[in-house]
Amino acid sequence: MTEHWPTELRISTDRRTLNIVYDDGAGFSLPAEMLRVLSPSAEVQGHGPGQKVTVPGKRDVMILSVSPQGNYAVRIGFDDLHDSGIYTWRYLRELGETGDRLFAAYEAELAEKGLSRDR
Repeated sequence: MTEHWPTELRISTDRRTLNIVYDDGAGFSLPAEMLRVLSPSAEVQGHGPGQKVTVPGKRDVMILSVSPQGNYAVRIGFDDLHDSGIYTWRYLRELGETGDRLFAAYEAELAEKGLSRDR
């Protein structure tokens, strides 16, 4: 896969969406909730196989900050104080391209575990 670099990265005025445009013209609007529950952090992904955590209650989460991490990623801070995920340009693009499927799987996990997107 060819690496594509972002040319624009913006938080929406309501702080519920991260908008990203890549150098090949592809653009995505990534909901804060999806970014939070699919965070690449060890807190969410775990430290090894089978340790992934299903994070409930994040429907209304907002983005507080987006900080550059070298030239390959950003760290996103959320209003629930989670800020340990490093989102590479590749991972953000993956979320843009497959986020609907990944989020549907997340919702199925919530239902299976009797959890809710609401607090």
